[in-house]
Amino acid sequence: MASIKKKLDKNGNVVYQVQASNGRGRRVWRTFRPELTWSSRTVQRELQRFAAELESQLEDREVLTREETIQQAAAQAVEAAKVKTLRQYAGAVYLPEKAATVSEKTRASYTQLLEQHVFPVLGDVPMQDITAAMLKALLAGLPERFAFASRVKVYAVLHGMFKAAVMDDTLDVNPMDKVPRPKQSKDAALSAEHKAFTAEEMRYILRCLKEEPLKWQAFVLLLIDTGCRRGEACGLQWRAVDLDAGTITIERNLQYTAERGVYETMPKNGKVRVVDISPDVAELLRALRRTQPVTVRWVFTQDDSAEPMHPDTPTRYFQRFGKRFGIEHFHPHKLRHTSASIAITNGADVVSVAARLGHSDSSTTLRMYAHANEESIRRVGQTVRDALREPAQKKA
Repeated sequence: MASIKKKLDKNGNVVYQVQASNGRGRRVWRTFRPELTWSSRTVQRELQRFAAELESQLEDREVLTREETIQQAAAQAVEAAKVKTLRQYAGAVYLPEKAATVSEKTRASYTQLLEQHVFPVLGDVPMQDITAAMLKALLAGLPERFAFASRVKVYAVLHGMFKAAVMDDTLDVNPMDKVPRPKQSKDAALSAEHKAFTAEEMRYILRCLKEEPLKWQAFVLLLIDTGCRRGEACGLQWRAVDLDAGTITIERNLQYTAERGVYETMPKNGKVRVVDISPDVAELLRALRRTQPVTVRWVFTQDDSAEPMHPDTPTRYFQRFGKRFGIEHFHPHKLRHTSASIAITNGADVVSVAARLGHSDSSTTLRMYAHANEESIRRVGQTVRDALREPAQKKA
């Protein structure tokens, strides 16, 4: 039996608070508002009908208790928050989470990779429906021109995304656990050894460079000499250059994304490092400084401007330079590879090379320049064999 209480609302009108209960702890309250023109008999008749309907609805669960309403709203919110497709999950969960832990440039590269190679294939597929076979097919269908490192990056992004989906209970299992990491073919591994220029190729590049503008002579030679990154060179300021000591302090990295434009970050490993420069580089930098007003802060500036060189400008210059002088695959990062490879091949220890390049871990250096390290190791072996030879054998 419903209970009924007569009350006045804030306007002074009579209303009735109706409570229905099923006797098992489920109670609901509703307000009955009679029409002002109703007679007392009509009010009582409609009030009893309202109470009876409320009890019936409670029994049939057509109305919910306050607690049930809260629980239902929470469940609906959770359901609404659930991301259905891979595209939705990437945009609403994975990429925003990554934005808090990776650089803007890295996040932008993740977004571009997903938009170009993942979303067209699996973007509209519900996360729960994506299988290991579908992911294997996606990786196998990447363009043949895709470099091995790019294939590994697609794999890593997918693996990280599905792992995150398991961690936040979007998925129960990670289908990427059944997808093998791409392996480099032997043919591809051979071509990877040519990521750096040979000493003969470098001598040719240096001869060609002598006729270039002073700014580009200094920029290219600095990359060769120090192995610094393109953005680190663009971010170099004169206060970080000590020409007397023959050192530069690498403390910033200029980067560019379409969303943010040009912006400064710390070097990639988050650490400032001091790198020595050759007398030739120092002399070029002195000459470059003499061409600039004393108020200019940046070593490498835009043409007719005191603003720093755009980090994409060197890439375009290197492309033009390569075409003019017939140098294939001429780009700034290849000079970094060349500097490291020459150093390791000629006996520099990997730990010191890693520190000079700004790698957080020497294992990164060892992995990237394994071919150079192998040659250095062979030379060490030959040194040992030479030392153990008899004097007569050495003369022979």
